[in-house]
Amino acid sequence: MKQRRFLLVFALLLAVGMILGACGSSEETGGENNEEKNNSEEGSNNEGNSEEGNGDFTVAMVTDVGGVDDKSFNQSAWEGLQAFGKENGLEKGPNGYNYAQSESDADYLPNITRLVKKDYNLIYGIGYLLNDAISQASERFPETNFAIVDSVVDQSNVASITFKEHQGSFLVGVAAAMKTESNKVGFVGGVEGDLIKKFESGFRAGVKSVNPDITVDVKYAGGFANADKGKVIANTMYKSGIDVIYHASGATGNGVFSEAKDIKNSNPDRQVWVIGVDRDQYAEGQIGDHNVTLTSMVKRVDVAVQDISTKAMNGNFPGGEIVKYGLDDDAISVAPTNKEAYTDEIKQKVEEWKKKIVDGEVEVPSTREELQSYLDSL
Repeated sequence: MKQRRFLLVFALLLAVGMILGACGSSEETGGENNEEKNNSEEGSNNEGNSEEGNGDFTVAMVTDVGGVDDKSFNQSAWEGLQAFGKENGLEKGPNGYNYAQSESDADYLPNITRLVKKDYNLIYGIGYLLNDAISQASERFPETNFAIVDSVVDQSNVASITFKEHQGSFLVGVAAAMKTESNKVGFVGGVEGDLIKKFESGFRAGVKSVNPDITVDVKYAGGFANADKGKVIANTMYKSGIDVIYHASGATGNGVFSEAKDIKNSNPDRQVWVIGVDRDQYAEGQIGDHNVTLTSMVKRVDVAVQDISTKAMNGNFPGGEIVKYGLDDDAISVAPTNKEAYTDEIKQKVEEWKKKIVDGEVEVPSTREELQSYLDSL
């Protein structure tokens, strides 16, 4: 009798153990549905479940395909979010600030949706490629605030962040014209759309304002995450005699830097330069004792992200508004880091043109049509 009772108790304990084991396994893996598994570097373990939140303001961003460490505007946005978190005593994770990384266009909406379900108060889409995803999500989740960088979404719960990239591009065009020895410079764009044409148009206008005889070669890589294509384009340009290339191509620009450094490594006396974009890319041009980064057109996505996040946290979210940042906001600038290459003479000339732009004496073209009118007036 005692033996039967012992076996019964043992069986019950074994069954309970199996049930608890199954529950534990489900908690580790069951929280991730297909959307949550969709190529986010953070993953559910880092972001946790929304019910774990402490009620404080939370904010997250979704990168485009360039990734959070693209050394360009995704990285700048993430640095802005980190600075905002530090300033307000927030920690990285579900109770503070976070990001989801996209490996393809198909990741955008699932990543945004997952963050909404984690109850983040504000969610950024970094880059115009996320326009459709932010538009769909803002309609589907009207109680969540969103922000889109480099595009406009006409919804009351979306803040559209834009920059006057053509102004900064004009100024680095002035720098390129002052630096070139061959009177040949190049522009490498990511995707040929309205946004990158702003960079192109401003750059060409800046170059021609200094010297109308300088040739500007323009090429597009067809993507923002193709360093190999960027390297091939740069190789062709440098071989043609171009000595300064301005890129507006995200992570594709890493290939432009790679090619310039390869040339400099094989021939230290060769003068080849790269103009970086979005953030100061001085570090990307370092090779031994040389640095091939002439300057960078700094687009302070980090400033914009901090600004909008602070407004949202304080109850002043600019939903339904287009917020523009330019030279007069110190959100667009030219990096003077490489003091050997970016000489005082170049800096002085750039400052002269900057004053003309800020004072309204020069209206920098932002489209090819405006560029043509501008060039005709020179």
